[in-house]
Amino acid sequence: MHEKSIELLNNAVREELSAVHQYMYFHFHCDDQGYDLLAGLFKRTAIEEMGHVELLAERILFLKGEVDMNLSEKVQNIHDVREMLSIARMMEESSVKSYNVWANQCAVNADSGSKKVFERLVDDEERHFDQYDTEMENIDKFGERYLALQSIERSKNLSSGTTEE
Repeated sequence: MHEKSIELLNNAVREELSAVHQYMYFHFHCDDQGYDLLAGLFKRTAIEEMGHVELLAERILFLKGEVDMNLSEKVQNIHDVREMLSIARMMEESSVKSYNVWANQCAVNADSGSKKVFERLVDDEERHFDQYDTEMENIDKFGERYLALQSIERSKNLSSGTTEE
């Protein structure tokens, strides 16, 4: 009865899992480069995306479906921060578009519960897009100095013994 909703929810699970992996990869590389602010943003977003996977999986199981834990995309090995932010914005924008369409498809199939799940995800993904867009604007506005300041801040914290986790 809810086969279409289960299919759409599993599409979202695969997208969210791919985002978790991509954002953690970005987190590792930003952290390695000393960009604590961006590293933290990617890590927090990855954790939120894991929460999305859980929400989607719970809905799939409620509908008596099987959760597909495969990834939709391979992790892209990107080290340039501008490119990371560009990819992150693109991923979030794509998710917003898909989830809006899928919410409407669930509504057509008389599944308002799944529709609400997708609508909730749209709100989160729009916020993620805005965060990445703001970071890209900061880099455009302040250039490499913006990244250098993050690295300098880490060095100051390390030398004074005050590191944040």
